[in-house]
Amino acid sequence: MVKNQLLPNKINDQVILDLFKNTKKENFLIEDVRGISYSDKEIYLEASRGYLNNLHIAQLIHKADLKEHHKVLHIGGMTGYVSVMLSKLSKELIVIENHNNLLCKLKENIANLDINNIKIIDSSFHDGYDKESPYDIIFIDNPIKKLSSSVKDQLSSDSGKIIMIKKINEYFSKAYRITKNNTHYKNEFLFDISTKFNLYNFETEFIF
Repeated sequence: MVKNQLLPNKINDQVILDLFKNTKKENFLIEDVRGISYSDKEIYLEASRGYLNNLHIAQLIHKADLKEHHKVLHIGGMTGYVSVMLSKLSKELIVIENHNNLLCKLKENIANLDINNIKIIDSSFHDGYDKESPYDIIFIDNPIKKLSSSVKDQLSSDSGKIIMIKKINEYFSKAYRITKNNTHYKNEFLFDISTKFNLYNFETEFIF
């Protein structure tokens, strides 16, 4: 995966490469799909949600530019594969998941790995988690049709970043990085994504 998918596509940060080498993706998947853990395919988990291909996950993490002092909100943690990698790059990680099957697996996986800088919250994706804000990074790695202003308000005003995927239509999405400085927001297009995934509960006003 690292040699054939990440390196040829300019993911050459050794920290990120080591994360992908050392985080066993198969442990976060049901048995039926473990055989394609390291292929370049998306992996469905429940309904319209699942893991993007490995390159897109790596690109999103790379563009987040996580630092060891960062406080991060991960909206839609699913079974914890991406959450675990984010936790290894940051000081504190708040993970929201509200799908019962995914939430149970997420809690089980984090407990088995004995990771102590992750807090799991069963809550609405739309609302974020204001109690722990502000966040240096808000990370949303399944496509959303619209982004709520309440989530934007939870971002640190000192160069806080939202890494997210905007769903354009049923099959096509675009990844963006939104950076906040005081009351101003800078919106950067990152790359295109062909996917049918949709973080289905996130359906309010989209604002950059």
